[in-house]
Amino acid sequence: MKIKDVVEKQLGRLPPGMLTGAFKVAKKIPWVRERIEREYSTMLEAMETSLRPYRGEFPSYTALPAEGTSRTEVLEVMRAMSEREESRWRDGYVSGAVYHGNRDHIEFLSEVYALHSQVNPLHSDLWPSATKYEAEIVAMTAAMLGGDAVPAGPKGEDGVCGVVSSGGTESILLAMKTYRDQARQRGIKHPELVLPTSAHAAFDKAGLYFGIELVKVPVGPDFKADVAAMTQAITRNTIALVGSTPSFPHGVIDPIESLSEVARGHGIGMHVDACLGGFVLPWAERLGYKVPVFDFRLPGVTSMSADTHKYGYAAKGTSVVLYRGHALRRFQYYTTTEWPGGMYFSPTLAGSRPGALSAAAWAAMVSIGERGYMDSTRAILETAATIREGIEAIPGLRVLGDPLWVIAFAADDLDVYRVMEHMSHQGWNLNGLHKPACVHLCVTLRHTQDGIAERFLADLREAVSVVTATPSEGGSIAPVYGLAGTIPVRGVVSDVLERYMDLLYKV
Repeated sequence: MKIKDVVEKQLGRLPPGMLTGAFKVAKKIPWVRERIEREYSTMLEAMETSLRPYRGEFPSYTALPAEGTSRTEVLEVMRAMSEREESRWRDGYVSGAVYHGNRDHIEFLSEVYALHSQVNPLHSDLWPSATKYEAEIVAMTAAMLGGDAVPAGPKGEDGVCGVVSSGGTESILLAMKTYRDQARQRGIKHPELVLPTSAHAAFDKAGLYFGIELVKVPVGPDFKADVAAMTQAITRNTIALVGSTPSFPHGVIDPIESLSEVARGHGIGMHVDACLGGFVLPWAERLGYKVPVFDFRLPGVTSMSADTHKYGYAAKGTSVVLYRGHALRRFQYYTTTEWPGGMYFSPTLAGSRPGALSAAAWAAMVSIGERGYMDSTRAILETAATIREGIEAIPGLRVLGDPLWVIAFAADDLDVYRVMEHMSHQGWNLNGLHKPACVHLCVTLRHTQDGIAERFLADLREAVSVVTATPSEGGSIAPVYGLAGTIPVRGVVSDVLERYMDLLYKV
């Protein structure tokens, strides 16, 4: 008996709002717990095998070796794993994940990192180079995202400013913490954030961490944020609205101009999540693509996040969060003056940070320049158009929304997760999504290599053909996604995800 069957047999047809609580009670019943654990074990065994392909092949350590392993041996092991893993993304089989990947670019960033491996921005007195890099990363990103449209004011504190963070999630966390703390000054004790259901999961994390209630509004039939519905959801406790450019699931651009005017009219913040598109859309606009205004040129936009480590082509581990005015940014900062260890302050969540990553981001940006970003964007969007047209031509598949380069597709009469699974057998690593059930490909420079788009479409046509011919067959991936997308008891899905994370740290 499968988890879904166990849950339904025990809980019957309770209203969805009662199911999660009822599931927690049902798990205490011995026979229910036994069957659920049995099913979990089967699922997790397959997951563990995929997570530990090196088990038994390379040395494994559960304690420090009595004598240090030679550097030569250490490097041999690491090179072997690196080379094997590089073959998975180098040839363009992966959705997103590696956004540049050219060997000369990797070697350049590695050299920059080596030069700055000891740099820690926490100690700006020792490494003023780190402050130079980060200040200029912020300034260049702000200029790219409409910062020039916001005058700095007589004291220089009214313009667009920001900080460098460790990634898009931290940028979003910092912005939400900022709005929460700003709202406290207005007497708001129970802050609410209004956002579309397509907004990134990092906003959920921010709500959990910072005690912000998320008011999620369903997207429209075009998968864009519903402006009217979000407006109706605003209350006196609302601290900000959220829009994405584009949204991660469906690659569509929310109506930022309309949302920003609503936010401005209500005197609340407006955060634009441009983590995925911040380093693409400005150049797409210059290339003549139809890109609505989405940045600080809109007076209602008060903060933005943009990932330098995605289409900014920096090494993994950097992002930028921007604010309209220094006064707003200061709500993000942390300071303490009473610690016996001295005065302590940090602009982001972390204390010590790898300055080498900021140096690599700065080096990537200044070495690529406007022309380089323009050329890369042109290649990506042209390739994405080929792929989108090819998907739309495959009977049984349909593209969701109107995406430019993050292309989600669904299927009405066949299991799209089985299509994804068949693609995985061909070496492809795609993103499975739900609500609705669909799959997406995030196009990067890896896909602009000769023949990659054509190979993807040929493999996709074959996958659809196989699934159409054998509609009743199961698989290893499809049931997991089917469970996540259809079972109403979210506790079941959370249990599986938590146990999966346990496996990440199992030797």
